[in-house]
Amino acid sequence: MTSGTGAGPGSGGAEAGSTTGGIAGHEAVRIYEVGPRDGLQNEARLVPTEDKRHFIELLAAAGLREIEATSFVSPRAVPQLGDADELVRSLPGDDGIRYPVLVPNARGLERAEGAGARSVAVFTAATDEFTRHNIGTSVAESLDAFGPVLERAGRLGWWRRAYVSTAFGCPYTGRVRPERAVAVALRLLDMDVDEVCFGDTIGVAVPTHVRALLARALEAGIPVSRIALHFHDTRGTALANVVAGLEAGVRCFDASAGGTGGCPYAPGAAGNLATEDLVFLLDGMGLAHGVDLSRLLAAARFIAGRLGRPLASKVGQAGGWDPDSGRSIDAGADAAV
Repeated sequence: MTSGTGAGPGSGGAEAGSTTGGIAGHEAVRIYEVGPRDGLQNEARLVPTEDKRHFIELLAAAGLREIEATSFVSPRAVPQLGDADELVRSLPGDDGIRYPVLVPNARGLERAEGAGARSVAVFTAATDEFTRHNIGTSVAESLDAFGPVLERAGRLGWWRRAYVSTAFGCPYTGRVRPERAVAVALRLLDMDVDEVCFGDTIGVAVPTHVRALLARALEAGIPVSRIALHFHDTRGTALANVVAGLEAGVRCFDASAGGTGGCPYAPGAAGNLATEDLVFLLDGMGLAHGVDLSRLLAAARFIAGRLGRPLASKVGQAGGWDPDSGRSIDAGADAAV
C-alpha cells in the first residue's frame, strides 16, 4: 500500500520515509477497518442496509483495503447485523478490497459462503469467564468449534483471521497475564489462521502492557507479521498503545471510522480507536498506509449522521492540520451523503 496523505494536508508534518522513534518510515501500516461490523453491532438504532453499503463504499473510496463488513451471528442475538446475507451479496467481488466477515460457528460459515464471502474472522478470548458470558463456551470449547470452520475456510482458499479478546484485561477476572493470551494465539495459529489479533476489549491496556504481551508473543515464536492489535479508547490510551505496537514491529491495527463501537462489558466505554485519529498519527509519523484523511472523515460523518449523533473522535472534531499554513482542515465539515 502507498500513503494516501503522506506529509500533506491532514498530516502531522513528518516527511514520508523518515524514521520516528526507531520506527522505519518506509514500512507500510495496514489499517483494518471494523466500523461496519464492530462499530455498529451494539448500536440500538438500526441502520438500513443501503446505508451500511454506502458507508462501506465511502470507506473504500478513502483508500481502506480491509473492511470487516458484518457478522453472521443470529439476527435475534444481534439485530443490527441481521441483514448480513443481503449486505455481503451487494459487495463487489473484484475491487481488490478484502471484506472479512465474523462467524461464530459452522452455521455462520455456511451462511457466509452462500452470500459470497471470501475471508473470515473467528473470535475467542483469553479468559473462560469472558467467553462464557459472550458466547456461552469456555475458551477450549470455542477453539474446538472453530476447527471445522477454519478447516472449511482454508479449503475454500479464504483468508482467515482470529481474535483473542480480553488479551490485556477481563471484566470478570481482572488483569490478564501475557502468557495466557499468547497460549490462545498459539492454538489458533496451529489451526492455520493467517493472522491473530490481540484485543484490548475493555480498554485497560497501557504501553507497558502492550510491550510485555508482544515480547512474550515473539519469544513464543509468533511472527510479528502475523500479529494485529485491536485497541478500544475507553480510557484514552489507544494511540499510545499503537505507538508501542509500532515500536515492537506490528504493522496491522484495527480501527473504526468515527470511533463507533465499544464493549457492553465495559461501562462507559468510549468506543474503538477512531480510524481518523489513527490516520492522523500515522501521517504525522511519516508512515505509509494508503488512506485519505479528508475522504475518511466524510465516511465517519456519514455514519455518525445515520446514528443521529455528532462525530466524537478527536480529529473528527478538530479536523486535520496543514503544517504549511498551520490551519485546521476538514473541521466540522458536513457529512457526505
